[in-house]
Amino acid sequence: MNITDPFLDRDGDKLREECGIFGVLGARDAAAMAALGLHALQHRGQEAVGITSFDGQEFYSRRGIGHVAANFSSGQAIAELPGMMAAGHVRYSTTGGSGLRNVQPLFADLASGGFAIAHNGNISNAMFLKRDLVQKGAIFQSTSDTEVIIHLVATSRYPTLLDRFVDALRLVEGAYSLICMTPEGMIACRDPLGIRPLVMGKLGDAVVFASETVALDVVGAELLREVEPGELVQVSLDGAISSHRPFGNEAGRPCIFEHVYFSRPDSIMGGRSVYQVRKAIGAELAIEAPADADLVIPVPDSGVPAALGYAQQSGLPFELGIIRSHYVGRTFIQPSDGARNLDVKRKHNANRALVEGKRIVLIDDSIVRGTTSLKIVQMMRDAGASEVHMRIASPPTEHSCFYGVDTPERSKLLAARMDVEAMAKFIQADSLAFVSIDGLYRAVGEAQRNAARPQYCDACFSGDYPTRLTDLAEREDQGQLALPVEKVA
Repeated sequence: MNITDPFLDRDGDKLREECGIFGVLGARDAAAMAALGLHALQHRGQEAVGITSFDGQEFYSRRGIGHVAANFSSGQAIAELPGMMAAGHVRYSTTGGSGLRNVQPLFADLASGGFAIAHNGNISNAMFLKRDLVQKGAIFQSTSDTEVIIHLVATSRYPTLLDRFVDALRLVEGAYSLICMTPEGMIACRDPLGIRPLVMGKLGDAVVFASETVALDVVGAELLREVEPGELVQVSLDGAISSHRPFGNEAGRPCIFEHVYFSRPDSIMGGRSVYQVRKAIGAELAIEAPADADLVIPVPDSGVPAALGYAQQSGLPFELGIIRSHYVGRTFIQPSDGARNLDVKRKHNANRALVEGKRIVLIDDSIVRGTTSLKIVQMMRDAGASEVHMRIASPPTEHSCFYGVDTPERSKLLAARMDVEAMAKFIQADSLAFVSIDGLYRAVGEAQRNAARPQYCDACFSGDYPTRLTDLAEREDQGQLALPVEKVA
């Protein structure tokens, strides 16, 4: 995984992970377990972290800017969060901006009692819904799209909390995995297409939910299964589990970029090892885009599994031609604006003794703006590489994501402005190739992409958005949209 920090990526040249959520009910040390689980999900959001707990009578919350370890490593911090139920969230803001008031879980006192919610994803009609709610008298305390759900639950007229929650979600478009806490227990759910991930585990009598299986591993919980697309799993305070399918059984379209980059390689997604899928992507890339070269070199760390797969398939040696520093963080002070160009040098350094005089294949997970790829290629040339061939373990990122991933506007995506040949010239590589979209689908176990009904959400590559994008359509003239919008009845 790459560290997505504004000090490390000033050019915005990596797709930033959405968020990570974790919930546990039935554990004596629920808050401590939540902190440990969130630590395992730190790669999904490094801007802020929050945990809310419930002791059977009261809700308690603690939130902070920065990493989990900086906010929840002390016994005092955990002691402020008593109870056997807790939910937490690590955040990188995609909607609503930064600031403590947007740090989740968000909490409100409803007529039925306390209600806390942690959300991974993005609501694509949040502004439309918020405008209507404000006109009816709602007062928002944050600028997060997640708060819209709280207001929809609060204003629903259905008799039970679960029914009000379902009623609220029927009005919501976009992507969401949610963990909610109420005085009655915990509810975990995914949107009807399952765009964002969520898994369920067990540790003794405790039920655990998390964005990725690695969080279950770290707390010692056994993976039971994924929460299915459109499913709501309700867990009462006494541990009784019930499953609800209010949205039917529509085939899911989980985000395929989880396999490419977002998830930790030691996680399991859709029953498949993320690490093995990334190796398989590299193998597909070697078949589709071979290179006459001496070495295969990953751009660390996210390019490593794909580079291993490429090397094994091609028969070329795998070498660590770029060494990454693991000690670059927010405390680094830039002496001047000119020093920004040294960001790549601070993070990565060429292994000159290995690279000099060699024809190399560089493997990375994606190209967004292209600025980082340009610097990495130049670094290899400065270290004496005779040829630099760039291979990318995903198709060209031509479209923005509106489902919880912070991508630049389309006009700033290199692949939206240039063909592959022009991109190769821009990054100054001797050659450039991307894995095909069918090759990516083969790596995740499909024969090919079903163009009529894709098995995954791949909108960032294809422009095929699986839901309405109401807020976007309101901002721009429908006839002038650069992004094709699929209208869903």
